[in-house]
Order: sequence, then C-alpha cells, then structure tokens
Amino acid sequence: MKKFFSDFKKFISRGNVVDMAVGVIIGSAFSAIVTALTNKIIMPFINLLLSIGGENGLESAVTVLKPAYDANGLLDLANSIYIDWGAFITAIINFFLIALVLFLILKAMMATKGISTKIKKDYPTRAERKELKAMGITTKDRKTLIEETKKLRESKMPVVIPEPPKPTTEELLGEILAELKKSNEEKPKKTKIAKNEE
Repeated sequence: MKKFFSDFKKFISRGNVVDMAVGVIIGSAFSAIVTALTNKIIMPFINLLLSIGGENGLESAVTVLKPAYDANGLLDLANSIYIDWGAFITAIINFFLIALVLFLILKAMMATKGISTKIKKDYPTRAERKELKAMGITTKDRKTLIEETKKLRESKMPVVIPEPPKPTTEELLGEILAELKKSNEEKPKKTKIAKNEE
C-alpha cells in the first residue's frame, strides 16, 4: 500500500500531468469562448445571409422525419423527430474556429520558444562567465557579452583539417592500369628452347 501511494505521488507530481490538467481546464474555458463567438457573433451573420433567400437561417435547416403538431396546427419541433442540419453546421464552424485559433496560438508559442532557446544558447554558461570576467569583459553590456562569448567558443573549437579529396573512379582505374603495365614490363621474358629435330 505504501508503494502504491508513493507511485501515485510520483505520478501526480510529474510535470506532464500538471500540464495536462492545466490544458484541459484552459481548453474547456476556451471552448466556451469559441462557442459564444460562433453562436452569438458569427451565426447571426450566416442566418442573415440565409434568410435573404426567404429562409429563417440555419434554424430552419431541418429535415422532419416524423412530424408532431401543436393545438394550432403548427409544427412542434420539441415533439417531432427531425435531423437538425443547423446544429451540425454550427458544430463544424466551431471545430474549424477552435482548430484555427489553436494553430495560431501554438505557432506563436513555438516561435517564442525558438527565440528564447536561441537567446539561451547565445548567453554564456557559468564557466564562460568566469573566463570572460577574468579577461576583463563586463557582463552588463548584453551585446558585447554575446559577441565575446561567441569569440570565446570559436577559439575553443578544435581545428578541423579537411580531408584530401577522394579520387574518382576514372582516376583509380587509370592507376590500376598503370600498375598492371608496369608489372608486365618488369617480368623477365621467357626464352623458348628450340628442340632439334633429328
């Protein structure tokens, strides 16, 4: 039981679980904002455009499967069985709006994260700060600090000696042919002994 609670404590205290919980809470609040935006701002304009053709907008976009009528002989949607196309279209618009806004937020966050990572990489480490301080470079001027850190890192980089270019296939074949000719010329010529015919 003690191990179970210690494992549960580790699971809860993990950063990913906390981040996920925060994401779910913000997501639900964000979903309410997008739904209000869709239903109260965007949908009235769509309904207005659809009502120009004589319709009542998406509210009238229903297919009645089994109608029910009230006492006045009017269609009672509360008791009828129908397909509500307007609600479906509204849900699609909500989805695209949420996806668009999330895409823009994530893109902005990734750009900010990339910039902050680059800035962190440009700044000197603790050991580099000590070296720069020993060289008499002040850490107050940010621009100078980054430039001097770059120079310090470049001076510590190992010198890379470029490898000689590799010979091409034609050059290798030419060398092999030259070696074969040379070895053929160095072989002693065999003398043929002629037998006297009696």
